[in-house]
Amino acid sequence: MKERLQKIISAAGIDSRRHAEAMISAGRVSVNGETVSKPGTKADPQKDVIRIDGKIISIENPVCYIALYKPAGYVTTLSDPQKRPTVADLVRDVPERVYPVGRLDYDSAGLLLLTNDGAFAQKISHPGFRVPKTYRAKIAGRITAEELKKISRGIPLPDGVFKPENLKMEKANDKSTWLGLTLHEGRNRVIRRGFEAAGHPVTRLVRASVGSITLSGLSEGQWRSLSAREVQQLLSAAQGEKGKNILDNQLKINNSRHVRVNRHYKYSGYKR
Repeated sequence: MKERLQKIISAAGIDSRRHAEAMISAGRVSVNGETVSKPGTKADPQKDVIRIDGKIISIENPVCYIALYKPAGYVTTLSDPQKRPTVADLVRDVPERVYPVGRLDYDSAGLLLLTNDGAFAQKISHPGFRVPKTYRAKIAGRITAEELKKISRGIPLPDGVFKPENLKMEKANDKSTWLGLTLHEGRNRVIRRGFEAAGHPVTRLVRASVGSITLSGLSEGQWRSLSAREVQQLLSAAQGEKGKNILDNQLKINNSRHVRVNRHYKYSGYKR
């Protein structure tokens, strides 16, 4: 979000807004390499490179990790050209700007993680780190034990094989069957495409968990912050393809159980 430069400089603890205005008027401040001379000029401290006398104002935000129970009928994106509801609409009261970790298609419901921590998002969403995700799928028709075995062995698709793990029948009637399954990948609509190829279209799909994080305590449309322990459990589940733990020891973890509201500015190099 854009703010007046003098406000950003003051919030960084460099000098008062009045003195910041003088710095700007004197041509000592630049934004993205362009010298600024008007005190009312605005910049985005999250996106723009702001310098005083050639030295950068760096910004530190508290990391944020969110578990959201996404309802069906929401797009897993921050904005949608078709003006459909997005998951951003459900987390407007989160003070930090967060983005989805992976995807959950428009027609599906269930657990969706959001964060502002890029390294965390990469580890949780990339299939090479093999973080398990469990689902409940309602499919059309009653499925047989032989069909379950066939699907477990793998269903060929144009972009690879759909091969769910821990596939089991939960309940069934003549018209539909509820199944439980686990995946370690996130290809677009792969569960729906896989069961449709097997002759049993999915009529409802719910993601029940990501790693050790479940929907427990959440109703559709609600979110909660993850605790530091939960974040660490997710990172501990991020393993390489050969089972070797490949955690980044430098990954920052929010040690609070609550989202911190205030942003923190840090400026390096400038002295009054």
